[in-house]
Amino acid sequence: MPVSESTSSSRPRVGGATVRKAKLPDAVNIFELVNSLSGDGTLLRRSYAEICENVRDFTVAESESGVFLGCGALHLYGPHLAEVRSIVVKPEAKGQGAGGKLLRALLDEAEDQGVTSVCLFTRIPDFFFHFGFRVVDRTVLPDKIYKDCQTCPRLYACDEVAMVRGPVPKVAVLGPSKFPAPELVKLQAGSLTSTPAK
Repeated sequence: MPVSESTSSSRPRVGGATVRKAKLPDAVNIFELVNSLSGDGTLLRRSYAEICENVRDFTVAESESGVFLGCGALHLYGPHLAEVRSIVVKPEAKGQGAGGKLLRALLDEAEDQGVTSVCLFTRIPDFFFHFGFRVVDRTVLPDKIYKDCQTCPRLYACDEVAMVRGPVPKVAVLGPSKFPAPELVKLQAGSLTSTPAK
């Protein structure tokens, strides 16, 4: 089922939109929406199997009649950091509040989990400023760099802005660290510094 094109006659009203935790049957809609925006690099491409494996990270927005409007995920790195990922609404639902409801639900989930800081990478920082996020240098997020950035096709040409809500995270180490020392991260990520917000 392809993502529908935006038309004023088929535009669902979002005033009564609800958000809920995703269930496995939502994986098809999440997969199609996320990957519809992966061609231009807006979102990283995700396989259907990856969406199914991580469906419990996702929250979905739907209309009063149960029409799927969008999704977002919260990835937990540990008590020090969570990341808002794959947050997107269908074109016909934009500007009607579904994105804000999704983001608030993900931030509430991070708070319920006792997470200190929440990060994200985006090309539209203005939207996230309204929710208390601020721009940071991406090198302060080694968790994210080692999870996604090293395998991203835009590794050396990234145009996304790194943002954090809460204090700049400190990596929680409960044993041997899988991350190199911060000085080494800065050397390895020298070409990963963020571009200024537009």
